[in-house]
Amino acid sequence: MAEGIRDCVPPDRNPRRPKLALPKGSVDTHVHIFEPGYELSPGRGYNPPDSTLADLKHLHATLGIDRVVFTQPSVYGVDNAAILDGMAALNAATANRARAVVAIAMDIGDDELAALDARGVRGVRLNTDNKGGMPIEMSAIPDLAARIAPFGWHIEFLFPGNDIVALMPTLAAVKVPISIAHFAYQPATAGVKARGFQALIELMRRGNTWMKISGANRVSATDLPPYDDVKPMAHALIAAAPERIMWGTDWPHPNKYLVNPNDGDLVDAFGDWVTDEGMRRKIMVANPAAFYRF
Repeated sequence: MAEGIRDCVPPDRNPRRPKLALPKGSVDTHVHIFEPGYELSPGRGYNPPDSTLADLKHLHATLGIDRVVFTQPSVYGVDNAAILDGMAALNAATANRARAVVAIAMDIGDDELAALDARGVRGVRLNTDNKGGMPIEMSAIPDLAARIAPFGWHIEFLFPGNDIVALMPTLAAVKVPISIAHFAYQPATAGVKARGFQALIELMRRGNTWMKISGANRVSATDLPPYDDVKPMAHALIAAAPERIMWGTDWPHPNKYLVNPNDGDLVDAFGDWVTDEGMRRKIMVANPAAFYRF
């Protein structure tokens, strides 16, 4: 283990087939890969477990997921090679199977942005929750938005849940679409009436925010299912913006240190939250297909 940097626990290496049969074309909108041979940033906040493209392919075959969005993890800084290589490999085997959200610095050239767009990149991640994940100052967000707007990209935010109220003016002012994962880290134990969650609902109703109802194990009172306390939050978000809700596994669940859920259980939790077949197709297929331009 690198000095002072903790090793996080690996994912469950034996994903089970869920009881819920996902609709054809389902998209996992939030995964990372950690392949041996890719250099980790010395400024990272955790040591990830090896979690390879082969592992991911096995996971998705087991869960019944057809398409995927790679999200740049903080441990690689602005070196997106691992997820770009993973995306390229999947798309070479099956056209339009994968997309990616990257981390960049403001000195990136427009030609580099265009090249990333052609490869399947659809957004930029700004992560204030994990050390090393925010290479761009908040004050530069308007300039970033102007740079990526011609490509139809979005900004994906990850921040500590208690920051949402203070961030509302910043988030509401962004001129490109934004996405937020993991219920914006709003704690399920606080309930849907909590100030932070109500701020999130307000943001969703404004019409420029897409939400990933992912990471139930990060916001529930318990690391493992059932995630009954998360269900009211899922229902409230879907009611507020059904056209802008998506789902993801968050595999391999990095930056966790006690235990990780079986991903089959996460699929079945989604099935428990969303029982209408039409809404399942919207969240799993139609919404992400439009947002990431599959």
